[in-house]
Amino acid sequence: MVTKSWQTPKNLLILMSVAMTIGFATWMALLNNFVIEKAAFTGAEIGMLQSIREIPGFLAFTAVFVLLILKEQTFAYLSLALLGVGIALTGYFPSVLGLYFTTFIMSVGFHYFETVKQSLSLQWFSIEEAPAMLGKLIAASSIASLVAYSFLWVGQNYLGLSYKAIYLVGGGACLILAAFMWLAFPRFDAKTAQRKHLLIRKRYWLYYALTFMGGARRQIFTVFAGFLMVEKFGYSVSDIAALYIINHLFNWAFAARIGALVGRIGERRALTFEYCGLFCVFTAYAFVNDATWAAGLYIADHLFFSLAIAIKTYFQKIADPADMASTAGVAFTINHIAAVVIPVLFGLVWLVSPKAVFLMGSGMALISLVLARNIPLVPGAGNEVLVGKVPYLAVTASQ
Repeated sequence: MVTKSWQTPKNLLILMSVAMTIGFATWMALLNNFVIEKAAFTGAEIGMLQSIREIPGFLAFTAVFVLLILKEQTFAYLSLALLGVGIALTGYFPSVLGLYFTTFIMSVGFHYFETVKQSLSLQWFSIEEAPAMLGKLIAASSIASLVAYSFLWVGQNYLGLSYKAIYLVGGGACLILAAFMWLAFPRFDAKTAQRKHLLIRKRYWLYYALTFMGGARRQIFTVFAGFLMVEKFGYSVSDIAALYIINHLFNWAFAARIGALVGRIGERRALTFEYCGLFCVFTAYAFVNDATWAAGLYIADHLFFSLAIAIKTYFQKIADPADMASTAGVAFTINHIAAVVIPVLFGLVWLVSPKAVFLMGSGMALISLVLARNIPLVPGAGNEVLVGKVPYLAVTASQ
C-alpha cells in the first residue's frame, strides 16, 4: 500500500482519540440527566453503574492475551467499534438493568481501546516528543468534545432531539470513524517487539502506586463531581453541555502547553503541582454552595488532571521498551482496582454525607503527593525512585 503524507502513526492516534471522544463525551454528558430522569437513579444506583463501568478496566490485563491473536492496531479498531455500538444502544434501554448492560458493553470497548492507545503512544512517540504529543492528543480530544457537546446543546435546545437520537448519533459517529481508519491507514510496525505475556516488575512499583491512586481519585471527579452538579445545583442537560464546552475550550487552549510544560519541568514537579491543586479542589467541593463556584472547580479539576500524562512519561523513561504493551494492560487493571469498589462504597457514603466523599478525595490527593515526591528529578532505568530502589537487571525482548 502506497502511503500518503497524512497516513502517519501520529495522525492515526489523533483520529483514534477523536473517535473515542465523540462517542464517550456524548455518553458521559447525558448520563446524569438520563439516569435521573428516565431511570430514577439515586447515588446508590449511579455508584453501582460506575462500578460496572470500571469492571472491564479491572480486566484490562487480558488485553495481552488478545494480542496473541490480533495486532495492537487492529485491536484498537475493534475496541472503538464496540464502544460505538454500546453507546448507540444506550438510549434504547432506559432502565436500571438496561443501563447496566449497555454500560458494560460500552466500557469493554472503551477500556480495551485506552489500554492499546497508551501502549501505541509510548511505542510510536520518542521520549523527547512524548510529553508534547500526549498533550496534543488531549487537545484533539477536547476539540472533539467541543463538537459533541455543541451538537448536544443544539440538539436539546433547538432541535428537540431525544436521548435515544443523541446516543445513536454519538455512537454511530464513533463506529463510522473506526471503519474509516481500518480502511484508510496502513498497518504500522512497532519499533520494538513487545512481550506477549503478563509481567509485573518490582522496579516499577512507584508507577504502579501512582496509577492505583490515580484510579481512586479519578472516580471522585468522574462519578460524583458531575452528579453534584445535577443533584445539588439542578443543572439541566444543556447546562452540563455548556459546562463541558467551557471545560474543553480550556483543555484545547492549554493541553498541548501542559504537555510541553511536563517535558520542561519534569514529572516530579508536574505531579507535585497537580496533587496540591487537586487537594484544594476536592476540599472546596466539600463546602461549595454556589453553582457558579462549583462549575469553576469542575473546570480546574479537569485541567489539573491533564498533568497526569506525567505518570505515563515517567514510565516511558524507566521502562524496558518491550514492556509497553503488557504493562499497559497491567497498569489499567491496577488503576481500576479501586475504581471498581469506590463508586459503590462512596455512593453509599453519598447518601449520608456528600461532603465526606470529597474530603476523602482530598486525602487521596495527599497520598499521591507523597508518592510523587519519590520520583527522581531525572528518572531512568536504574533510577526509578529516590527511596525504595530495586536492583535493575537488564532483560532481553525475547523474555
